[in-house]
Amino acid sequence: MALFGKLFGGGEQSRKPEKKLPWKPLTSLEQLEEILVNSKDKPQLIFKHSTTCGISGMVLRMITSSWELDADTSDLYFLDLHAYREVSNEAAIKFQVIHQSPQLIIVSNGQTTFHTSHGAITDVDINKYL
Repeated sequence: MALFGKLFGGGEQSRKPEKKLPWKPLTSLEQLEEILVNSKDKPQLIFKHSTTCGISGMVLRMITSSWELDADTSDLYFLDLHAYREVSNEAAIKFQVIHQSPQLIIVSNGQTTFHTSHGAITDVDINKYL
């Protein structure tokens, strides 16, 4: 087995440390109001994720490995839309977007300034919105 791991990169030595983004779990309706208020100081990003969707998982992995974000330039919220369906539904209303999954919503100065979904999320130049 160790031979296969070495040949195909499955060994412990070949694993890169997993990059972390400064996710804040989005779990309550009250946080949606906080996002509006805080958007006056810095952009607020919401990633709506479906735990049962392969595309959503792929997009999550791709943005985690490619985006360079820190808590000083923006707040990044992670919304598990299955666990927090009510929050997801209210986000669609409050930020005036049609619900999709996966979905990225960017809020600045109290309003939605950008949103996209599915594979298009990976094409976003996120720095353009920070």
